[in-house]
Amino acid sequence: MHSDSMGSRLKQNPERIFYWFFEATCPVARDKDPGLLFQFPEDFSDEESCQTLPRFCFPYDIQKVRDGVAVQHFTFVLTDLEGCQRFGFCRLTNSTHTCLCILSYLPWFEVFYKLLNNLADYLTKGQTNEMKVLLAALYQQPIPLANGSVTLQMGEQLLVSTEVSQPVGHPGGQKVVPYFIAPDPRSLPSIPENRNLTELIVAVDVGNLLQLYTSMLFERRILIFASKLSTLTSCVHALSAVLYPMYWQHIFIPVLPPHLLDYCCAPMPYLIGVHTSLSEKVRSRGLEEVVILNVDTNTLETPFDDLKGIPSDVMSGLKVCLKRQAVSPGSGVSRAFLKAQALLFGGYRDALQSHKDGEIWFNEELFLAHKSPSMRQFLQSAVHLQFFKQFIDNRLDILNKGKDPDDLFEEEILKCDTTTGKGKTYQQLVGNLKKGGGALILNMRSKANMRAKGLAKSGLKNLLMHKVGSCLCGYVLQLI
Repeated sequence: MHSDSMGSRLKQNPERIFYWFFEATCPVARDKDPGLLFQFPEDFSDEESCQTLPRFCFPYDIQKVRDGVAVQHFTFVLTDLEGCQRFGFCRLTNSTHTCLCILSYLPWFEVFYKLLNNLADYLTKGQTNEMKVLLAALYQQPIPLANGSVTLQMGEQLLVSTEVSQPVGHPGGQKVVPYFIAPDPRSLPSIPENRNLTELIVAVDVGNLLQLYTSMLFERRILIFASKLSTLTSCVHALSAVLYPMYWQHIFIPVLPPHLLDYCCAPMPYLIGVHTSLSEKVRSRGLEEVVILNVDTNTLETPFDDLKGIPSDVMSGLKVCLKRQAVSPGSGVSRAFLKAQALLFGGYRDALQSHKDGEIWFNEELFLAHKSPSMRQFLQSAVHLQFFKQFIDNRLDILNKGKDPDDLFEEEILKCDTTTGKGKTYQQLVGNLKKGGGALILNMRSKANMRAKGLAKSGLKNLLMHKVGSCLCGYVLQLI
């Protein structure tokens, strides 16, 4: 979703646009597996995927749900061994009880939903060859870099582009509007372009949205029930995105298939979506300390009083912004949450200090000082949460590699002016290093680079860049 994807659980530089496409048929009974009608590539042979993934395509009680919405798009998520998320983009057709699914590491919801519609068209018309040609072209296609574009020649001109602002140039000289537009990783999700956020804002009222946001800030166990799969998975994906620049680090299952219902009893934090047809089964498991939102009735149950734990000025500001914004087009909703995150956590910059060797570290004591009592109380619990620890680790990693964290969150902090001016702020760190003389910094930097070059062959470069290059140098030189 954003350029700073460290800790975001997105795979860096995936090799392909998609890995597997298949058409599955609904199981004939609760204890049976779905059937596979078609797959691409035809020699795809990952046995575990073939066995488990089709089950995610029918994540409801098949004996209760007979007639649903004609066509639904939804997305399940699998986390691989490295902690990266793989997305299963699905198109479920009620009349045929079949589901098309495409597996990718790219969070391109709108692109893949549109692609699934094209593939479904080919299938309906019996144009299997055309479908295979399209899939083969996409499978071979290199992933477009930001602001790059990919052209697919198919009977009609199919274009995949990551360039939103202007039409993609065409060899013939004329401009062609891209057929597929991939989301810009540097921009905030906006309404109506971002389908997930739009569904969340339409489906959940502001009061419940604030409750869910605070439940995530306290890393609770959160269950979302809905009878429409598209709304269900959209809400779960969009909720996780409002934490930006932090990322939910725990169990994350946008839609839970029937055979995995025990996950709801997990003792650790989770964010899980469950189809309404399975809600009785889930509730019968005796859930304790779980926050539950029923999207259909817009009702929320929580055993916690988390709203009281967040500084009231931040929450009332967020509430006003969300009510004013409602479902207006644009990125206003995302901006409101970003501002809240900046007000709550932007003070982390005041708590950055540097060791004598130049390495930057995070001073927790300083972070908790100079705050209002309500803010201090909130942050005292926040510093122990996984998403905050991960965020700080990532920021230190960027700084100690001599880079400048340059993203929407840092811009928002400057706007909010949350830096209190106490403690060693960014500016003071920079000032102190200036007094020490640029030559010293340059000298340390060049020595670090020389040593890095010497050790690169032995595979120690990463370790070295972390240890030796961990001075403010690059960062300071950029700012001076």
